[in-house]
Amino acid sequence: MSVRPVLLIDGLNVFTRHFVVNPTMSEQGNHVGGFVGFLKSLRLLCEKTDPSQVIVAWEGGGSARRRAIYPEYKHGRRPQKLNRFYSDIPDTYHNRDNQVSLIIEALRHVPVMQLYVSDCEADDVIGYLTKNVLRDQKCVIVSSDKDLYQLLSDNVIQWSPGQKLFITSKHVKEKFGVHHSNFCTARCFTGDSSDGIPGVPRAGFKSLAKRIEILQNKEDVSVEEVVSYAAAQLETKKLLLYSNIVEHEALAKRNWKIMYLDTSNLAAEQIEKINYAVNTFEPQRNKIELMRMMLREGIQNFDVDSFFMTIKTLGQNS
Repeated sequence: MSVRPVLLIDGLNVFTRHFVVNPTMSEQGNHVGGFVGFLKSLRLLCEKTDPSQVIVAWEGGGSARRRAIYPEYKHGRRPQKLNRFYSDIPDTYHNRDNQVSLIIEALRHVPVMQLYVSDCEADDVIGYLTKNVLRDQKCVIVSSDKDLYQLLSDNVIQWSPGQKLFITSKHVKEKFGVHHSNFCTARCFTGDSSDGIPGVPRAGFKSLAKRIEILQNKEDVSVEEVVSYAAAQLETKKLLLYSNIVEHEALAKRNWKIMYLDTSNLAAEQIEKINYAVNTFEPQRNKIELMRMMLREGIQNFDVDSFFMTIKTLGQNS
């Protein structure tokens, strides 16, 4: 990118990936792979994208509004466990939470903004930032979460840590067959098993792209337009997919309320908190304190000097 972007990191998503696969241990015998992996990933991302700013959005306990709409939303979802190949590494919630706390502490010593909003998901924070606060800026979202694909645009791309690939609006069209602005609409019909959101029977991305052509060729297609299109096609083509779409209109509309990232799932005080945090953020640069923290935790395999060299231009326009 010629213009330096803002790096928007889905904090828990990126941490969990490293927590699961990185076996690094501290001198005290504690698993610190999630912590070390997160900071190393941050350094590499800064080298790759040369951002003007980094914002880490943390989960705030989940969305009360979504649970009110659909009580089964993310019901029973548990954090991923460690790669069991490393059977000698302790696998506890305490260790996991402690590593997240260490990341939060470490990032307070560097020019990285952290956002935590109670009863608010990181997706909603990132969505609000890209559509409102940063709408005229280049952004790189860092997450493996496909829910964020709906935010892609000429200004917004996504780095997938799992695929090690920049996801663009073109990528979405090529892989899923629908215009990127219709990704969320299509998902309202396909559902999302990872979040426990059921979809319309027989509705997959391939079948939707093939049978609901407006999802390919028209921008910002609504759930209602898809249902109307299916109903019109039923007059001449008795396909089960079309009848299922018409029959499950209410389900798709409910899914839209859950899946679409905009201010509808944010309370006024949550928006106010995000705006206040952005407007009052004062970047810190305290290499000595970060080094002391590493010594305290017995972490020797992280180069603090190199890390600070990489992030030295954060917060600077040029």
